[in-house]
Amino acid sequence: MNLKLKNIPFSPPDMTESEAAEVREAILSGWITTGPRTKKLERQIADYVGVEKAVCLSSATASMEMVLHLLGVGPGDEVIVPAYTYTATASVTQHLGCKLIMVDSQRDNVEMDYDKVADAVTEHTKVIVPVDLGGVVADYDRVYQIVEAKKHLFKPSNALQAKIGRIVVSADCAHSFGASRKGKMAGSIADFSSFSFHAVKNFTTAEGGAMTWRLPFGGEVVPVDVDYMPNVPKREGETWNDLLYRIVQLLSLHGQNKDALARMSPGAWEYDIIGPWYKCNMTDISAALGLAQFDRYPGLLKRRYELVQRYNQALESLPVALLNHKDNDHCSSHHLYLVRLLGRTRAEVDGVIVKMAERGIATNVHYKPLPMMTAYKALGFDIADYPNAYHLFENEITLPLYSLLTDEDADYVITNFKDIIKNL
Repeated sequence: MNLKLKNIPFSPPDMTESEAAEVREAILSGWITTGPRTKKLERQIADYVGVEKAVCLSSATASMEMVLHLLGVGPGDEVIVPAYTYTATASVTQHLGCKLIMVDSQRDNVEMDYDKVADAVTEHTKVIVPVDLGGVVADYDRVYQIVEAKKHLFKPSNALQAKIGRIVVSADCAHSFGASRKGKMAGSIADFSSFSFHAVKNFTTAEGGAMTWRLPFGGEVVPVDVDYMPNVPKREGETWNDLLYRIVQLLSLHGQNKDALARMSPGAWEYDIIGPWYKCNMTDISAALGLAQFDRYPGLLKRRYELVQRYNQALESLPVALLNHKDNDHCSSHHLYLVRLLGRTRAEVDGVIVKMAERGIATNVHYKPLPMMTAYKALGFDIADYPNAYHLFENEITLPLYSLLTDEDADYVITNFKDIIKNL
C-alpha cells in the first residue's frame, strides 16, 4: 500500500486549555494537596454515579485495597477474582495476606465463568471482585444470585461484614466510569466500586481513582455499641455512610485524625495518629484535572461511542470477535476496542502488532492472563487450569481508541488493519 505514514499513538490523554487553567488555579491558590478541589470532585463523582459518598484516592488499586481493609479481610480469608484481568485486581489481596482464588473466563466472553465462581465459594470466601473489562459492566445480577445462594456459608469477621451478612461484591470499575447496565451507573451497582483515573483512562486525573459504595443500610445510624475499627472514635448519630467515608480518610492519610485542611484552622495544629495506616490520598492538583474533565466528559464519551461504531461497521465482515459495547440492556464507557482474530495464534497476532507499528499505529493486548505472569506462577497458578482465559488472550489485539482520534486517523487504522490481516 502507498498510504502516507501516520503516527497513531495508542491512548494519549485528552487535555485542553480548560485542564491547564484549572491546574494553574490550583497551583496558585496555595493549596495543592488534598483540599477543596478534591472534596468538590468527590461530590461530583457521587452525584454522577448516583450514590451518597465517594472518596478520591491515588489509584483504583488503592481503592480496591482500602475496600479489603474496611472489611477486615486478612489471613485465612479468600477473595475470588478473574484470571483474565490486570494485576491490580489480584495483587491487593497479597498486601493483606489473604488467599487469592482465581476463576476462568466464560468461553469466548471476557467475563468470569459465574458457574465456576459459585463452585469456588467456601466458608472462607469474603469478597468477589468482578471486572468491567473494556468498560462493559459485568453481570452483577448473576454475581448477587451467587452470594445470596451461598449466604449459609458466610462467616463474618468484622462488624461491617456482619451488617452486610453475605459475601461482599467489590467491583473493579477501572474501565467503566460513565458506563451503565439496566439503568444503573457503574459505581452504584456493586457493594463497593473502584474507579481508575489513570492517564490512559477515559476520564483522567493523571494518576488517581475513586471508591464508591452502595449499601442498603448506608443511611442508618451506627449503633454506639458496634465494635468496628480499633481506635476509631464513635460519633453519636453518625451514619454508616459517614463512618465509612471517615475511615477511608484515615486509612488513606496515615491514620491521622485531622487532614491538612482541618489543621489550618487557627490553633488547630494538634492531631493524633489512631492507626499505623497508609498514604494514598488524591491531591488538589490531580482533582483540578478531574474537575475540568467533568465538564467535558459527556462529549468525550460521545466521541468514543462514535469511534466504536465506525470500527464496528468497518470490521463486521471480517473473521473477528468484538466486545458488545452497547445494546438495550447496557452501554459501556467505550474504553477499549478489543479485537480477536478468530482462528489465529498468538504468534500470528503478534506479527500483526509488529506490522501495525511499522505503519505508525500503536496497538496493545488486553490481557495476558495472570496465571502466565511470574508473580502468580510463584503463587502456584498454572495457565493450563484457565483454558478459556488463554483462548481469549491467544488471538487478541486492542486497536487505538481515544477521544482525540480523528475520523481520518481512525480510517487509517482500519485500512491498514484490514490490509494486514487480509495478507496473513
